[in-house]
Amino acid sequence: MALDSLSDRAVLVTGGAGFVGSHLVAALAPTNDVTVLDDFSTGSRDSLPEGVTVVEGDVRDESTVDEAMAGADVVFHEAAMVSVPESVERPVACHDLNGSATVGVLECARRHDARVVLASSAAVYGDPAAVPVSEDDSVDPASPYGFEKRLNEQYAAFYAETYGLPTVPLRYFNVYGPRGLDGEYAGVIGTFVRQAQAGDPLTVEGDGEQTRDFVYVGDVVRANLRAATTDTVGRPFNVGTGESVTITHLAETVRDVVGATVPIEHVPPREGDIDRSEAAVADARDHLGFEASVTLREGLSLTLAADE
Repeated sequence: MALDSLSDRAVLVTGGAGFVGSHLVAALAPTNDVTVLDDFSTGSRDSLPEGVTVVEGDVRDESTVDEAMAGADVVFHEAAMVSVPESVERPVACHDLNGSATVGVLECARRHDARVVLASSAAVYGDPAAVPVSEDDSVDPASPYGFEKRLNEQYAAFYAETYGLPTVPLRYFNVYGPRGLDGEYAGVIGTFVRQAQAGDPLTVEGDGEQTRDFVYVGDVVRANLRAATTDTVGRPFNVGTGESVTITHLAETVRDVVGATVPIEHVPPREGDIDRSEAAVADARDHLGFEASVTLREGLSLTLAADE
């Protein structure tokens, strides 16, 4: 059975100063020798605990990755262009950072004999015909970001099958939590929180009946730790709660947790927005022993408490 913790390992976290990466580093640092590779274009040194080794550099640079990975037992690959709109505007840059760089990380891991846990995304599903979506359902990404994440999964499977390199891609659904209210990961939760704190109306795009599976970053960290020790490799796993909420319900919950008395206003829908998203979680439960444990209200309360 996969474990909720790692100890006495040499670990590399690419993008370790970013949102998910920094929470992962914080969980690993007390009992492991942790190296962070980050160019600090979006991540912050202030998010890193004391005692970790920091390699400042570009994940696309082979020699930098090789230096950072030297002696590593496990690599958590979080570095990426995470903005879907940016990937549409800059598809070549997205391919370099999310595609080519990942192949480079896998190849370096093959040389160093290091397990790789990769951050993938529910974006590989595109706009699913039905929910919940399982890992065996068809994939139809609708952006360069989604294309590259799917390509990464295929390369991960190839490296596992061809070279015997243990790889585990994790399909993150809508991740939120402390240090994630601003920046590219923030999404609709960050928007609602900042509007409520400012006393402004919460603006819901469209009719608000769109659904999303919001998963707390602490649960995402646990999924990563489980993926680092599972015997089931070379295939992706959903990381979500298995429950979805409407955007209107999210707005009402954020308003309640913030304690704001502001209206909810509807604005025109965003072009290309998907209608439904919800993770099927049986595979992650059966093969990783992972189940999300933090409710949306609990997670929002933890997020706001850390933001004060």
